[in-house]
Amino acid sequence: MPDVGGIAGDRLKSFIERIERLEEEKKALANDIKEVYAEAKGTGFDVKIMRQVIRLRRMDKDDLDEQETLLDVYRRALGMLPAEESQAAE
Repeated sequence: MPDVGGIAGDRLKSFIERIERLEEEKKALANDIKEVYAEAKGTGFDVKIMRQVIRLRRMDKDDLDEQETLLDVYRRALGMLPAEESQAAE
Protein backbone atom coordinates (compact mmCIF):
# COMPACT_ATOMS: atom_id res chain seq x y z
CA MET A 1 0.00 0.00 0.00
CA PRO A 2 1.26 3.47 -0.76
CA ASP A 3 1.87 6.16 1.77
CA VAL A 4 -1.16 8.42 2.08
CA GLY A 5 -0.92 11.64 3.99
CA GLY A 6 2.41 10.56 5.47
CA ILE A 7 0.97 7.28 6.78
CA ALA A 8 2.53 3.99 5.67
CA GLY A 9 -0.50 1.96 4.61
CA ASP A 10 1.17 -1.46 4.93
CA ARG A 11 2.41 -0.71 8.43
CA LEU A 12 -1.01 0.58 9.50
CA LYS A 13 -2.72 -2.48 8.01
CA SER A 14 -0.30 -4.72 9.92
CA PHE A 15 -1.19 -3.05 13.24
CA ILE A 16 -4.92 -3.22 12.53
CA GLU A 17 -4.75 -6.93 11.63
CA ARG A 18 -2.72 -7.74 14.74
CA ILE A 19 -5.22 -5.90 16.93
CA GLU A 20 -8.10 -7.72 15.25
CA ARG A 21 -6.45 -11.10 15.91
CA LEU A 22 -5.83 -10.19 19.54
CA GLU A 23 -9.44 -9.05 19.94
CA GLU A 24 -10.59 -12.45 18.66
CA GLU A 25 -8.26 -14.19 21.11
CA LYS A 26 -9.59 -11.99 23.91
CA LYS A 27 -13.15 -12.91 22.96
CA ALA A 28 -12.26 -16.63 23.00
CA LEU A 29 -10.59 -16.27 26.41
CA ALA A 30 -13.62 -14.42 27.78
CA ASN A 31 -15.82 -17.30 26.63
CA ASP A 32 -13.46 -19.80 28.29
CA ILE A 33 -13.60 -17.83 31.55
CA LYS A 34 -17.39 -17.70 31.35
CA GLU A 35 -17.48 -21.50 30.96
CA VAL A 36 -15.24 -21.97 34.02
CA TYR A 37 -17.54 -19.75 36.10
CA ALA A 38 -20.56 -21.74 34.87
CA GLU A 39 -18.82 -24.97 35.83
CA ALA A 40 -17.98 -23.60 39.28
CA LYS A 41 -21.57 -22.44 39.73
CA GLY A 42 -22.79 -25.88 38.70
CA THR A 43 -20.75 -27.43 41.50
CA GLY A 44 -22.23 -25.06 44.08
CA PHE A 45 -19.75 -22.18 44.25
CA ASP A 46 -20.99 -18.59 44.45
CA VAL A 47 -19.67 -16.93 41.29
CA LYS A 48 -20.20 -13.41 42.63
CA ILE A 49 -17.95 -14.17 45.61
CA MET A 50 -15.39 -15.86 43.36
CA ARG A 51 -15.18 -12.69 41.26
CA GLN A 52 -14.61 -10.67 44.43
CA VAL A 53 -11.85 -13.03 45.55
CA ILE A 54 -10.14 -12.75 42.17
CA ARG A 55 -10.38 -8.95 42.28
CA LEU A 56 -8.90 -8.93 45.80
CA ARG A 57 -6.05 -11.27 44.80
CA ARG A 58 -5.07 -8.86 42.03
CA MET A 59 -4.76 -5.95 44.43
CA ASP A 60 -1.52 -4.72 45.93
CA LYS A 61 -1.22 -5.84 49.58
CA ASP A 62 -1.04 -2.27 50.90
CA ASP A 63 -4.12 -1.22 48.92
CA LEU A 64 -5.98 -4.29 50.14
CA ASP A 65 -5.05 -3.60 53.77
CA GLU A 66 -6.18 0.02 53.44
CA GLN A 67 -9.47 -1.01 51.85
CA GLU A 68 -10.16 -3.60 54.57
CA THR A 69 -9.37 -1.06 57.29
CA LEU A 70 -11.71 1.51 55.78
CA LEU A 71 -14.44 -1.09 55.37
CA ASP A 72 -14.06 -2.02 59.04
CA VAL A 73 -14.24 1.66 60.10
CA TYR A 74 -17.34 2.29 57.97
CA ARG A 75 -19.07 -0.86 59.24
CA ARG A 76 -18.29 0.11 62.83
CA ALA A 77 -19.62 3.65 62.24
CA LEU A 78 -22.85 2.18 60.87
CA GLY A 79 -23.22 -0.28 63.74
CA MET A 80 -22.78 -3.27 61.45
CA LEU A 81 -20.23 -5.09 63.63
CA PRO A 82 -21.22 -7.32 66.59
CA ALA A 83 -20.73 -5.65 69.97
CA GLU A 84 -17.66 -7.72 70.94
CA GLU A 85 -15.88 -6.87 67.65
CA SER A 86 -16.71 -3.19 68.00
CA GLN A 87 -15.35 -3.05 71.56
CA ALA A 88 -12.21 -5.03 70.70
CA ALA A 89 -11.43 -2.64 67.85
CA GLU A 90 -11.57 0.44 70.07
